[in-house]
Amino acid sequence: MRLRLVSLALAAAMAAGACAPRYEAADYALAQASGPYRLASGDRLRIIVFGQDNLSNIYAVDASGRISMPLIDTVEAQGRTTQQLEKAIEARLRAGFIREPKVSVEVDTYRPFFVLGEVTNSGQFPFVPGMTVQTAVAIAGGFTPRGQRASAEVTRQIDGQLVTASVPITYPVQPGDTIVIKERWF
Repeated sequence: MRLRLVSLALAAAMAAGACAPRYEAADYALAQASGPYRLASGDRLRIIVFGQDNLSNIYAVDASGRISMPLIDTVEAQGRTTQQLEKAIEARLRAGFIREPKVSVEVDTYRPFFVLGEVTNSGQFPFVPGMTVQTAVAIAGGFTPRGQRASAEVTRQIDGQLVTASVPITYPVQPGDTIVIKERWF
């Protein structure tokens, strides 16, 4: 009798889990943000204002998505590309400070990514361009003996919404991603 109740409870739990929305790797690849890199909180930018050494520096995108520069105060960086931010800074400098400003913006340090679950050292790590889930796990110290080695869950912000999908271990990682390595059953 007790075995029958346990079996029934397990079947109900599996059925409820099957109803949750889930994205597969193919769906997730289609949902990826295409185009140039978009800035967000946690990025560090190297900004050069040609001929103005006192304005050229490394600036961090703060929690509100802005950078703070001398003369022009804060400039919105969240969601912009580096080229769009260049134009915005040039326009602010041109409005009363520098006659013909020339600005260069490049990403000095990307925002970190996060690895959780069945890895040796879960936590926050610096992003390196060209990373895959597998290299992210290696940076986190590798899989634990119970870690699932074929796939992972990746959560990424796309068009202002968080999207979670099950992806293969060779899937590319982007700055700000959260990777969860699930426990394998066998």
